[in-house]
Amino acid sequence: MTDKLTVSVLGTGIMGAAMARNLARAGHTVRAWNRSRAKAEPLTIDGITLADTPAEAVEGADVVLTMLYDGPAALDVMRQAAPALRPGASWVQSTTAGIEAVTDLADFAREHDLVFYDAPVLGTRQPAEAGQLLVLAAGPSEHRDAVTPVLDAVGARTVWTGENGAEGTATRLKLVANSWVIATTNALGEVLALSQALDVDPQSFFDAIAGGPLDMGYLHAKSGLILGDRLSPAQFAVSTAAKDARLIVEAGEKNGVRLDVAAASAERLERAAAQGHGDEDMAAAYFASFDENA
Repeated sequence: MTDKLTVSVLGTGIMGAAMARNLARAGHTVRAWNRSRAKAEPLTIDGITLADTPAEAVEGADVVLTMLYDGPAALDVMRQAAPALRPGASWVQSTTAGIEAVTDLADFAREHDLVFYDAPVLGTRQPAEAGQLLVLAAGPSEHRDAVTPVLDAVGARTVWTGENGAEGTATRLKLVANSWVIATTNALGEVLALSQALDVDPQSFFDAIAGGPLDMGYLHAKSGLILGDRLSPAQFAVSTAAKDARLIVEAGEKNGVRLDVAAASAERLERAAAQGHGDEDMAAAYFASFDENA
């Protein structure tokens, strides 16, 4: 099999657009579809062909990559694509879909004779644009050669979590990782809000923890977005983070674990979105500490 493939990318938001560009730069033939064609138009500069429908995008594709809002959205789009899907093609499903939704997506793949890979990614806009995402993947080893060129084009490393994508082992790991990211981001927002309320220079906090076990690069990266008023364009949007937080809470509930921090994080993110920050970086959850009418 040649390592130059025809790849269909369904969903070209923050992450999907970056992944499509990196696939094209790697020499693959890329066709893309997005609900809003206008938002996808810049991709044509990179030699990517835009399709008007999901079916048009996937016709003859060796690999279909989905990067949509959630599991139901991915299933809906794949149903639209169904008439043109090539039996035996590989489906790299990178949407953060949730555990139950992965089962539905895998069932669809089986019904249409697709080789299913549960393959969410860790990373935000900047690593996505640099092709430096961490890919978490599960799927049959005997077919991995068919998707490895795609995973290598979008990520710096792939961590294989299992042989059966339908088991959602990669999605489970993604939810665990996202629970840490979301909790940390919300805690940072509260630290900065409390600093403001107590008239404490945030830099004095950063200086106090510098070089110690409480210090971390992520803290400085996200605080810089808030303090420097650089929340747009989003690295990872508030509205998407809120959706992921709810998936984490649901996963905990269905497996007998109460996740109070994740639940509170979801509420903060939803409050920030209601205040008009939904399209800003998830660090904008900071604003949920303040009365929007104040």
